[in-house]
Amino acid sequence: MSHGLVDHINIYVRGGDGGNGSRSMRREKFVPDGGPDGGDGGRGANVYVQVDGHLHTLLDLKRKVHWRAGAGGKGGRKRASGRDGEDVILLVPPGTIVADKETGLCLADLFRDGERVLVARGGRGGRGNCHFVTSVDKAPRHYENGDPGEERWLTMDLQMMAEVGIVGMPNAGKSTLLSVISRAEPKVGDYPFTTLQPTLGVVNRGYQGIVFADLPGLVEGASQGVGLGHRFLRHVERTRVLLHLLDLASLSMEEPLETYDTLRRELRLYSQNLALRPEVVAVNKCELESCQGVLEALRAACRKRGLRLFEVSCHAHAGLPALLEQLFGELDQTPLPVRQLAHPLPPRTHHEFRVEYEVDCWRVFGEKVELLVRSTDMEDPDNVRNLQRKLLGWGVEDELLRQGAEAGETVRIGKNLFDFEPTPEWLRRERQPDHDAVQVRPSQKEALVRRAELRKSAKEQAQAVAGQVGTRGRGRKKGQL
Repeated sequence: MSHGLVDHINIYVRGGDGGNGSRSMRREKFVPDGGPDGGDGGRGANVYVQVDGHLHTLLDLKRKVHWRAGAGGKGGRKRASGRDGEDVILLVPPGTIVADKETGLCLADLFRDGERVLVARGGRGGRGNCHFVTSVDKAPRHYENGDPGEERWLTMDLQMMAEVGIVGMPNAGKSTLLSVISRAEPKVGDYPFTTLQPTLGVVNRGYQGIVFADLPGLVEGASQGVGLGHRFLRHVERTRVLLHLLDLASLSMEEPLETYDTLRRELRLYSQNLALRPEVVAVNKCELESCQGVLEALRAACRKRGLRLFEVSCHAHAGLPALLEQLFGELDQTPLPVRQLAHPLPPRTHHEFRVEYEVDCWRVFGEKVELLVRSTDMEDPDNVRNLQRKLLGWGVEDELLRQGAEAGETVRIGKNLFDFEPTPEWLRRERQPDHDAVQVRPSQKEALVRRAELRKSAKEQAQAVAGQVGTRGRGRKKGQL
């Protein structure tokens, strides 16, 4: 199994589902007042992405593609709430860009150690039947199911957070330079493309550590994907200062700066910002006696363009202090890299929806509406009636009628299909009938109405008599002590 750099992965994340509420009635000995006591469901867990400064690759996340957070527990009797789900935290190295794979929106650009972003929310726990007690319904039987957790595919791109990036043609001595100025151990060889992935090394500057990146060899046409192409250039975007390392043995006497011009052109074609990045030019292998004529031509060409050239020898460890001092000075004058514009997750509390007619049915779109339907137990008549009341109150039925939906047509909300039955206008103005109340037989209705009229007339007669006598208080006559 390869343990190299992994800088691009796609993973699936899903928040935990909320726990269902409970339907329970309190029945205890010697407790006269019972009633509903169903508890609430637990909260579904969230999925977070957090920066770990000790990581330098996305290898650990590549080994597992699907990440699911824990679900909330179901509510219990005596208003006992279900347990909350356990959150899932995905650790990534600094410089990781997290984006939604479907929309392409950047959710976060993570820089600092310990920085965290929410990528998938858990569902809300459902309420128990104790929350639905009203003056006309003392013993409600319906409850709420928990909301499902969010799910999405994420794209993670790693762009290394190095202050100095060493760029150059293959076999220019970049890996050797990094191994000399730091304790890094990159692969070193006398053949091109020895480095196939970026390698980081820390160079001490007093009590401060400066991160250098040995980047794979750049060839002509890399901006169009030749060679390692974009996979190489993506790691250059984070660097604050570029070190152009030239190979003296590969330069020509006629055009000594041709390699430097090629590097600059490829960087400019990939991004205009890279062309404006501070840079330092150095030439390696200056100890070669056979290349002294080329070195003199290179010096003359740099003086003509106004470039300051640093002559180093990684093999002889010559010229390195002056080069490092120049790089440190450029870093002091260069601001930190700018983050990408991030779009955090929007809230899930909005009730917006839209209605469209498809080939054979009406379709209702809306995050909150679809979430309500998914969290409703269609086998429970009480929960279905509660769903109908909410959809009527949110205006879903009115919008269907406005667009021309007729009774008997099919309406689709999420994955559920319904037969559209408009509510009569007179029923909307009146209170919805209580299906759980005791039904009065027609033979009893007339007797009950007559009894209410007699009770009302008796009360009116008593008030009239009291007004004629002029009583005050509890039957005391006026003028008596």
